[in-house]
Amino acid sequence: MPSCLIEAEDLTREYRVAENPEGFLGGLRGFLKPQYRRVQALVDASFRIDHGEAVGYIGLNGAGKSTTIKLLCGILAPTRGRVTVAGIDPHRRRMENARRIGLVVGQRTQLWWDLPVRESFHMLRRIYQVPEAVYRANLSLFHDLLDLGRFWNTPVRLLSLGQRMRADLAAAFLHDPPIVYLDELTIGLDVLAKAAIREFLKEINRVRGVTLLMATHDLRDLALTCPRVLMIHRGRILYDGTQEELLDRYGQEVQVAADLEQAASPFAFPGVRVLRQDDRRLEIAFDRRSVPLATVTAALTAACRVRDLSVREADLESIVHRLYGGEGS
Repeated sequence: MPSCLIEAEDLTREYRVAENPEGFLGGLRGFLKPQYRRVQALVDASFRIDHGEAVGYIGLNGAGKSTTIKLLCGILAPTRGRVTVAGIDPHRRRMENARRIGLVVGQRTQLWWDLPVRESFHMLRRIYQVPEAVYRANLSLFHDLLDLGRFWNTPVRLLSLGQRMRADLAAAFLHDPPIVYLDELTIGLDVLAKAAIREFLKEINRVRGVTLLMATHDLRDLALTCPRVLMIHRGRILYDGTQEELLDRYGQEVQVAADLEQAASPFAFPGVRVLRQDDRRLEIAFDRRSVPLATVTAALTAACRVRDLSVREADLESIVHRLYGGEGS
């Protein structure tokens, strides 16, 4: 079996959007002779995902994450470029592709609203033609990892959001798909529900080798479940690599905050930026590759009477905020 499960090359998706002129006459002209503009949701995206990988897909709203997942699911066809999932074109062979994938979209459900959870699973088993032995083995695993037994006989409409998401997650893995797409999976969930889902995803990836592609705004999800990160901005892939490489490349900045006992002269030290200084507070930042932390703290305590000191090193969330704060430049 080839190691590559998903391969995208120069993948581009454009939409034609109608212009809406203001006013009555503008609306009339738009009705009689509509004008359109082209919007690029995805631009020349190229990436490969191998069997068994867990990949986090991050970007601002409208960056192209959901469009990418729709292309991989076969819902959309690319404007240009190509994509294959398990060796097939997902749009041309949509039915075959649908049997091979799982999909969970936050706030949407594939379960039947008025039926108990167990009945939805019985129907999904028949839809995907899951063998009895596989069905029972998967249910046993899902009951252990997601505690489905607590609401197995409850109608879906009576479930809490966390319970429904756990049931939807189990349903997506029921037919043993080699890859599962997760789009804003933990949105709106409480801390305990998020923790349960993260543990399930780590375990299913480790034990079953299921490939995961997780599009999310919750960077804690990525930090705990996805060693690899794809970062997209305005339809273009900005970064593709491990979290460690991302931290090493963009995460060398250290911030130090000091609470002062009394006002001090303006602090200055080569290679150090002062972010804030007033009578009782000093905040500085520097690149730890060029300026050692011990040297900075020694200079700080020599220049000021410090009551308390805190050090914050870069993490995934701070790096993403910094990159997107500069519009991805």
